[in-house]
Amino acid sequence: MILDIGPVAAGGACVAHAADGRVVFVRHTLPGERVRVVVTSETKHFLRADAVEVLTASPDRVAAPCAFSGPSRCGGCDWQHVSLPAQRTLKADAVAEQLKRLAGVTLAVVVEEVPIPRSGDDGLGWRTRVQWSVSAAGALGLHRHRSKELELVSECLIAAPGVGAPLGGDWSGARSVESFSVDGQTVLTVDGRPKALPSVDAGVVVDGRTVRGPHGIRTSVGGRWFEVAAGGFWQVHPSAASVLSAAVLELLAPVAGETAVDLYAGVGLFASLLGVAVGSSGSVIAVESEARACADAARNTADQPWVRVRTAPVTQDLISALRQVRPVSAAEGAGRASVGPDLVVLDPPRIGAGLDVSAALVALRPRAVAYVSCDAASFARD
Repeated sequence: MILDIGPVAAGGACVAHAADGRVVFVRHTLPGERVRVVVTSETKHFLRADAVEVLTASPDRVAAPCAFSGPSRCGGCDWQHVSLPAQRTLKADAVAEQLKRLAGVTLAVVVEEVPIPRSGDDGLGWRTRVQWSVSAAGALGLHRHRSKELELVSECLIAAPGVGAPLGGDWSGARSVESFSVDGQTVLTVDGRPKALPSVDAGVVVDGRTVRGPHGIRTSVGGRWFEVAAGGFWQVHPSAASVLSAAVLELLAPVAGETAVDLYAGVGLFASLLGVAVGSSGSVIAVESEARACADAARNTADQPWVRVRTAPVTQDLISALRQVRPVSAAEGAGRASVGPDLVVLDPPRIGAGLDVSAALVALRPRAVAYVSCDAASFARD
């Protein structure tokens, strides 16, 4: 088909319409372009397609720097063909559209550039974590879009220095290899048992057992040190932890003596920094369901006894149980009152917190809530 391309959609594609009226989600294109497409999948209500020929190009189109990107190639990058300023505009449009459609909120959204701690700004070389899949021959690759097929790659241009360390080795016997590289420290987490370990300048953890080097990385944010075990969660952009934590602290404006809750706490990034702000006269509860992350969080807040780490899933019942009974002074009428925390920060996975948890948070009546989201649709719904 030949299609005229409309606005950007969530997930990197743009929206067009087929002759029969069905919506078509088209990858590798830009709003305003006219393209020839090949349909890659079909349902009763919509189609997915790849743009294989550009008939009328957007002024924001650039030559993709990666040799492995494009239709039927690596599925890791959606906008290699888009200039950086236009990428930020498209992301802002996508967030604004989800907020308006799902939340009824009209908001002018600006996506700001997050600095990369190196010279130059080409939008490359920033991703600190990549999970490579292993072919039957032991070569590493990345999955094609919505496919189990692998695109074997010799480099990944968005990967930070050190993340490409395992490329070129023979990983026969392994199912996947995850590279994690921060501040010059690189750790590889291997799923499965490789027949032989390639020679790489990195720590190696095989099936949870440290074979070589450190078991994780150590990095500093906001003047505090954080340790993250191999396979543990940490923001993939090298500046994200600093930028997000600074934004959370600025917007919550915590003061000494307040109580705070960090939901989906991971390794305790926000909990630790909130602990500094509220001090020993306050308290912080960090809730995380993954035991390995809780172990990291406990270690990262070990010098803050007023920060408690709880291993549990975030549920409506757990939120309701965060209310505490406290004495009420004579000036307030005497007796006892049920009160919730002053502050809440939540950083849920892509599916979001959900409506039940969101409603329970509102019922706590905290002074302020900071919701950190990686998905505009689930955020807008919540």
